[in-house]
Amino acid sequence: MLKYLAKRGITYVVMILLTTSAGYFLAVSSLKPALLEQERIPRPTPEQVANSMRLKGLDPDLSPWERYVDWLTGIVTRWDWGRSPNGAYINAEFGDRVWISTRLFLASIILTLVIGVALGVYSAARQYKFQDRVITSYSYLAYIVPAPIAYFLVQLGAININESVGDRIFFVTGISTPGIAPGWAQFVDMLAHYAVPTVAITLVGWGAYQIAQRQYLLDNVNADFVRTARAKGLTRNQAIARHALRVSFIPVAQSIAFTIPAIFAGGFFAEKIFAWPGVGSWSIDAISLQDVNAATATLAYGSVIFALGAILADFATTLVDPRVRVQ
Repeated sequence: MLKYLAKRGITYVVMILLTTSAGYFLAVSSLKPALLEQERIPRPTPEQVANSMRLKGLDPDLSPWERYVDWLTGIVTRWDWGRSPNGAYINAEFGDRVWISTRLFLASIILTLVIGVALGVYSAARQYKFQDRVITSYSYLAYIVPAPIAYFLVQLGAININESVGDRIFFVTGISTPGIAPGWAQFVDMLAHYAVPTVAITLVGWGAYQIAQRQYLLDNVNADFVRTARAKGLTRNQAIARHALRVSFIPVAQSIAFTIPAIFAGGFFAEKIFAWPGVGSWSIDAISLQDVNAATATLAYGSVIFALGAILADFATTLVDPRVRVQ
């Protein structure tokens, strides 16, 4: 299994390099930070703009290939991802923001997977009953509603709860309250800020897993190997749990590679709506600010997230599908 995952890992490393390199050439060709620099007040001279860009490694006089070589050399030799047009270092900006995004999405991803699969199994075991219809109907609704609208509705719900109680229980924006002393009060404040965006991302995300797990499980409930297991003395629930569930989870495990990046992509809107200064909001700002290096760094981050999701999917597949280990 480790050899199989290692081969896949090498493939993903090459993919990340190619995707990031292509993104850099696209950013260099389309983003022009020098134009924004010229709009500053007082207006700088063209020589001042060119010198400022040159000192930050954004010399517009160099060809895209020359800039790419300098940029890639800095990453390989010093792990230096360059600077923004405002002079900020990408490494420092990214380091602060990636931790914020990870804290926001980690719990949501785990809850999305666990709740989605569990509800898929629960509804499949009660096919066409009231519980199945309610859960599946909600999943289809959550699946078709755009994520920004769903996040906004959850935010409005939290505001209404605060108004009904007459006190602020949930924070609908921000990551923390300034000035809170470390300790229990800080922990409670963190939970109050985490609750609303975590619930919003989870409520939107688990619907797809529930629908997929329910459908795959129903396809295998009446399979020959399940009927054979029941003929040997297992109850229906035991046969489903030991045999049908394992087989039906294989395609769900493979979809992890696409769901985790999708949650992070949808989280870009969550960070904007809930005012979390993470990688998502930073990437959107990078494009508007003509920031070549920041835009490329966020693209590389997205590629790494996709690769990690694919590796997790491969690992989960090797656990539930013996044929992968044999091959």
